[in-house]
This record gives sequence, structure tokens and C-alpha cells, in this order.
Amino acid sequence: MKNIRFSNLDRSKTIEKLSKETFDLVIIGGGITGGGIALDAASRGLKVALIEKGDFASGTSSKSTKLIHGGLRYLKQFDFWLVKEVGSERAIVHKLAPHLVLPEKMLLPLIENGSYGKWLTSIGLKVYDILAQVSGGDKRIMLEKKEALKLEPLLPNKILKGAGYYAEYRTDDARLTIENIKTSLQYGTKALNYAEVVKFIYENEQIAGINVKDVVSGKEFAIKSKYVINAAGPWVDELRSTDNSKKGKRLHLTKGVHLVFPYEKLPVRQSVYFDIPDGRMMFAIPRGKVTYVGTTDTNYDNDKDKVCVNLADAIYLISAVNNMFPSIDLEMEDIISSWAGLRPLVHEEGKSASELSRKDEIFTSGTGLISIAGGKLTGYRKMAERAVNRIAKKMEEDQGREVKECTTEKIPLCGNAFKKYKHVKKYIAEIYDRIRPDGFTEHDARFLVANYGKQTETIIETYATVNNKDKNVRMAIAELRFGIEYEMVQNPMDFFIRRTGRLYFDIDGMRNLMSPILDEFKRIYKTDDTQILAWKEELEREIDGHSNFSLDRA
Repeated sequence: MKNIRFSNLDRSKTIEKLSKETFDLVIIGGGITGGGIALDAASRGLKVALIEKGDFASGTSSKSTKLIHGGLRYLKQFDFWLVKEVGSERAIVHKLAPHLVLPEKMLLPLIENGSYGKWLTSIGLKVYDILAQVSGGDKRIMLEKKEALKLEPLLPNKILKGAGYYAEYRTDDARLTIENIKTSLQYGTKALNYAEVVKFIYENEQIAGINVKDVVSGKEFAIKSKYVINAAGPWVDELRSTDNSKKGKRLHLTKGVHLVFPYEKLPVRQSVYFDIPDGRMMFAIPRGKVTYVGTTDTNYDNDKDKVCVNLADAIYLISAVNNMFPSIDLEMEDIISSWAGLRPLVHEEGKSASELSRKDEIFTSGTGLISIAGGKLTGYRKMAERAVNRIAKKMEEDQGREVKECTTEKIPLCGNAFKKYKHVKKYIAEIYDRIRPDGFTEHDARFLVANYGKQTETIIETYATVNNKDKNVRMAIAELRFGIEYEMVQNPMDFFIRRTGRLYFDIDGMRNLMSPILDEFKRIYKTDDTQILAWKEELEREIDGHSNFSLDRA
């Protein structure tokens, strides 16, 4: 699959095209839901535009637990439909992007007075396998205490009774989002980040487009469209209010929090899904040089643009980890990074945050605005299919136009030129052989391939042309140039947070690369010193906000 230029260096041309053309569908929201809808709709032949008020994936879609998982805990809520759908979707999304959606064994410790008993867990995991159509080596097995301790010596010997062992998949949610959007470009989608909806355009009391503010220039422009989908995640209700159609069901926002530690501080050998004393469950997931833990599920009604981990969140998670792993004694100063995100769930009276359904719902207003909310990262493709089916039905009713069926289960995402996951492993080894002479590690090769897949070729070609003595700076500049040319990187935060995840998983590397990356932005965008200083200060605030847990964060 050839890389299609997708750059904010062409921003004025993109805006001109958005302004002059009339689209079948405009999607508001550049998260995983919006990106999935763009690919689904465009691949069915619709003329599609997608706009996002910030950067792509800058809301919920870069702040999940970063798992493509089947939702084992939803079995306890007897939500068999959800378990079946998202369980089946795991394997599909893995095939669409085997470099980006990686197999991950999950250990579920069974402890005295824990949430899961041995018999019910065995039955539950068996049902899970059946509903999710799990086959081969991915099927669950039940472990005795000795077997569980052999797999994970950090588990609590005194209260451990055994464990369940089953398969899930790990991903990078922000990269999964950008690759969906980029793949949709192959089918003609026009997409723009940093473009905020100001108001809707109406004809005969029906939505016929949107007025948009270009956040970069401050100028406004209009996009005409036959249909509009509101896929704005936590901001769905704001747009419904703009349309004067926020009636009936509404969003219920909950906050999920994650902490990152050096791997040597929490050296779990594989992912662990474990009990918290208050009855909730939590993940500990190793990822390269770090281990991250989460998540919480608490009601949230503060500023949606400034969601952060506070001192109470951090204390809660650290206490939970120390409780499950007695030989581990994590402290506040061991935290190297963190993130917090919002889940835009559909409100249900009388239910707590953790009891709310993760099913998605679609609302259509009297003016024709279609809004989609709820759902899980794992189920994004089916959510998109349902949303586009709704549009297809309206197109047939309104215009007599037939729209073909969804085929996204067969469309490989950008970077996927692999038939199977074992080919990804071979490619990582090949990349390692090529970059090892310059002093890079196998971890560096895995990072490149897991992020970019076969697009790593373009980055390595660019690396050879960068003039810098420091190999890490050279490679990061090659990544940045790729991001600016093919992934709409507009500022350093896009690069360090959403495109590479360094803020979360390599914060020291981010600190070391800040100056050369800012210099490269200045060169490419011809940015003045005032803007560079402002970006530097913003990066420093981001680092401090994600890693500093002094008392004033309480």
C-alpha cells in the first residue's frame, strides 16, 4: 500500500477542497470511532470528509488501557452480546494490523475472597472462548498455584489459589486511529485536524453541512454535506446542544487513570488482570522498558480538555499494586509517567460508573444529525459499520441510492504488508539486523515496526539522509519527517504524544529529543522563535503534568 501524502504543509489546499466540494458524509471527531466510520463509509463509495477540533486521537482515543480485549468482566454483568462481539473483533483487528495489534497472554490470579472463584472462572473463561470463537493455543487454561507462581513469581503466595491464563491483544490506540484515517485516504476521504465546528448549516430545517474554524489560522470556512455524523466522544452532547437536540438519553463520563513505572520496579513477566481490595479489577501490563497499570472508573464532570491523574488517583493505584504483589513496594517517586482519559458512556439511572454498559448507541435528531456514543476501542469497526448502515438506509430512503455492504474486515490498515504475525516477528529481526551496526537495540527495532509496520522502510530511508552525530536524534528526526509528510503532525505534542507515545513510554527519551525536534520544526515549518518557545514551554508542562505528583496535585 503506497503512502499517500497527508500533511499540514498542504493545509490551505486541503481547506480549499473541503470548502468547494459537497460531501455525502461529514464526520465530526477524529478519534477511533470517527476514523473507523471514515474508512467504512469511504470504502463503500461515499464521498467523506472528517474533521477534528484538536489532533487526531487527542481525546479518549489516545488514553485507553491500550488493549484490544474481549471484556471478560462483562460476563459478570451477563452482557453476552458485548463479549461475543468484541471477542470476535479482536481476531479481525489483529489481522488488519498484525504489527500494531499484538498477542498478549493475560494471567488472572485467583485469590482467597477474590472477585473470581476457581470454578466460576473456569466456566467463565470457557464461555469467553466459545463466545469469542477462540481457537488453538489462544484457548484458556486453568493453572494450579505452583504453575501460576512459576509464570509470575510476584504473585501473593499466601492467598493465591491458582490462575486463569488466556489470550488478549495489546495495541497503541492513537496509532490504530491514525492508520484507520490514513487507510480511508486510499478511498478518497478528506481529513483535517485542528478544525473546530462553530455551528451547523441548515436547509429546510435539516442539517446540510457545518461551519468550521481553522484553529491554526483562525479563519472560518463551510463544508457542505448531505449527512453529518457526530462522533465527538466526550463532546457528543455539546454538539447535540449546538443542534438544539440534546433530548432523552445523555452521556455519562467516567475517568480512567493509568500510571507508568520503570520495568525493573514492577517486573511482571506478562500482563496480569488482578483484584483490588474494593472489589474492582486492574491491569498490570509490561511494555518494553516500562510497566503500566490501570484503570480506575470514576464519575467525571470537570474540564474535558484537561483530564489528569491527581494525587488521590495515584495513591489508589499504587496501593492496589502493592497489595497484589507483596514483594513490590512502589512509591510515588517511582512513577515516571501517567495518563487519564474519559469514557463517553450512555447514562443509565441508578447505575454506578463501573456498572454502565459499554454498548454503543446511535441517536438521530429531528434535524438529521446522527450522533454515536458509548462503545469500546475493541469494537470500533462494528460501531462504524452500524453508523454507516444508518446512513446507507437514509440514503436509500431519501435518494433511492443503494450503498454496498461493509467490507472493512478485509481491508488491511496502512503499514500492514504482513500475512501473519510470525511475519511481523521476522520483519522485526530484519530491521534489527539493518540498524544494529549503528548501535540500535532489538527494542528499537520492535518500537519502529510496532508503530509503523512496513512504513518503517520510509523512515529508515530518511534516517540515512539526516545529518546528525547522535543516532537517536537522527532516527527521531526521520520519524518526525514521516509524521509531517504522511500523518498530519502539526506541532511537537502531536509527535511526542499521539504518533510515537514517547510521553507515556519513553519520557526520558522525550526530554533528550526536545531541542533537536523543535529545531526541526523550526526548519520545516519556518516557525519563529516565539512559537518555538511557546511549544517548548507546553512540552515541559506536559512532562510535568504527567510525571509530577507533588502534594499540590491533590
